[in-house]
Amino acid sequence: MELNEKLLKSIIAEVIQNLNMAESKPVVGGEGGKLVLKCLGNADTGKRKDEVVIGLAPAFGEFQTKTITKIPHALVLRELMAGIEEEGLKARVVKVTKTSDVSFIAHHAATLSGSGIGIGIQSKGTTVIHQKDLFPLSNVELFPQAPLITLEVYREIGRNAAKYAKGESPNPVPTMNDQMARPKYQAIAALLHIKETEHVVLDSPSKELSVSFE
Repeated sequence: MELNEKLLKSIIAEVIQNLNMAESKPVVGGEGGKLVLKCLGNADTGKRKDEVVIGLAPAFGEFQTKTITKIPHALVLRELMAGIEEEGLKARVVKVTKTSDVSFIAHHAATLSGSGIGIGIQSKGTTVIHQKDLFPLSNVELFPQAPLITLEVYREIGRNAAKYAKGESPNPVPTMNDQMARPKYQAIAALLHIKETEHVVLDSPSKELSVSFE
């Protein structure tokens, strides 16, 4: 189908309307404070078997600060880390800037993890649990519908990642399914991914981060 000027204008108007609606939607749990990410240098492969590495996409927490449904990144990262720590493991956070593909981010995080388990998360909220011995486009658990991922689900994702790191076989994290979520958010998701990809630096080393919440 050929896109004419009238159709393009209608698509842009719809995207702007959806963005405005999302901006006005309140977030349960408050703003969660300010997320402070400090670079500690290049990320090395960990030696600790009791760690899970969380790989952040290039724009996460810096150029973008909320998910597609306006959940603050501070809250998202805090829940992921809390879920890992509740299972008695350590969360280590790295910034991956060589790709914006969540599967490759997660797989790279897994290769840096001493346990071989990593989590990848895009700025819009899409998340993957990965294992270093799998192919990048395979995964342990995939959460593709970012608009349906709640803070409770992010915490469960952290817990399950830690369980895999301990050699357990937990039940997959249950998630909601809404067939209308994709068409409703597709244009916004595409725009956010384009903005994410603008900050990709090919072949750049991943950076070790310290994380604090102010």
